[in-house]
Amino acid sequence: MEGQDEVSAREQHFHSQVRESTICFLLFAILYIVSYVIITRYKRKSDEQEDEDAIVNRISLFLSTFTLAVSAGAVLLLPFSIISNEILLSFPQNYYIQWLNGSLIHGLWNLASLFSNLCLFVLMPFAFFFLESEGFAGLKKGIRARILETLVMLILLALLILGIVWVASALIDNDAASMESLYDLWEFYLPYLYSCISLMGCLLLLLCTPVGLSRMFTVMGQLLVKPAILEDLDEQIYIITLEEEALQRRLSGLSSSVEYNRTELEQELENVKILKKKLERRKKASAWERNLVYPAVMVLLLIETSISVLLVACNILCLLVDETAMPKGTRGPGIGNASLSAFGFVGAALEIILIFYLMVSSVVGFYSLRFFGNFIPKKGDTTMTKIIGNCVSILVLSSALPVMSRTLGITRFDLLGDFGRFNWLGNFYIVLAYNLLFAIVTTLCLVRKFTSAVREELFKALGLHKLHLSDTPRDSDTAKPSANGHQKAL
Repeated sequence: MEGQDEVSAREQHFHSQVRESTICFLLFAILYIVSYVIITRYKRKSDEQEDEDAIVNRISLFLSTFTLAVSAGAVLLLPFSIISNEILLSFPQNYYIQWLNGSLIHGLWNLASLFSNLCLFVLMPFAFFFLESEGFAGLKKGIRARILETLVMLILLALLILGIVWVASALIDNDAASMESLYDLWEFYLPYLYSCISLMGCLLLLLCTPVGLSRMFTVMGQLLVKPAILEDLDEQIYIITLEEEALQRRLSGLSSSVEYNRTELEQELENVKILKKKLERRKKASAWERNLVYPAVMVLLLIETSISVLLVACNILCLLVDETAMPKGTRGPGIGNASLSAFGFVGAALEIILIFYLMVSSVVGFYSLRFFGNFIPKKGDTTMTKIIGNCVSILVLSSALPVMSRTLGITRFDLLGDFGRFNWLGNFYIVLAYNLLFAIVTTLCLVRKFTSAVREELFKALGLHKLHLSDTPRDSDTAKPSANGHQKAL
């Protein structure tokens, strides 16, 4: 009888493993297909030759697609876990959700951590070096020579990183036990290295997210149709049409030998056409879209940003009085045993919305920074090297998103797998300083955003606008038409 029970338990375990593997494969296949569509939309078409470079580009494309799919999985990891916990809590005995269990959630977290390490330390460096390789001098050119050069570069990079980690470990913790633990490559070295990368990702999020939260208002203002208050759109369209016709006449009468002036006029004509399309779109928009959607979206963004800052402020108070508020604190009751929010399913939905909002804001803030401005992909005109750089950047941001969400107190869901083993998560001063910096920097960015118009008027009234003390670009806009259709500088 005991033998039959043991065989039955083994069969159930085998079936559960097969079911979980199938679910993980299907989820990843969906993410891979979506990622492939996104990358091919931005990839430069001229890279599609039928030669050796085409094979290299295709391999790099597949590796970049895999990395982007892993990044999407890391973003969806925490929201999927939160909603799964609420579903299991609401329908504990439902037959149709038996596949959704704690074992599946833990497996997804472990796979996300494993694939993030694999993409960050192996696949993306291989794709970059493989794309830039030409083969060693004296060897026969071809794929094998490029693979050999890529592997040598990877080995040298691994030795360089190993040396940097050894030096960092000696400076931070000069202990024989810690130095000997670096010999354990799988159990200590890679998790320690990934912990450092995660800390860098969280610091990057700390820099990008506040900027993105303030930048979101501008981005949504560009995507939506603003209310036409005291504006005559017909007159603006008429003026911009006259300007377009004048530029076309100047181009038609310009000599082909003057290439520089022709290029300037063509760029100016393109800007005028873009502005004309925006004005026509505003004219065709319905009254509901102009007067209701835009204010509602702005108010929604303001509410979400305010709630995020309030949650961080509350988390700072909890850190000062409660040890369990630490990200690496006491483990919770488990998946499906208790709700993580005092408001139940509504609170969990709010946490998911805030997590997605923070991720979108961090991406917007990342591309808004001057240092990363050249990373912005262009539709149909992005090189594979830039695609690899974008995939690595998004992977670092997405891998740090669950850690940042838990550190800031946006959610109380415990970090599973290797995400909860980072050493710096147990340091009270680092966590407290991270929360304080996020709240202060976000508040300053929002105040700077909403007081920019007042500062502009004050600078003009005091005669300081000629000193360019504000952050509003001036030189680049002198040759562009303004919003009312007139030329800003004649």
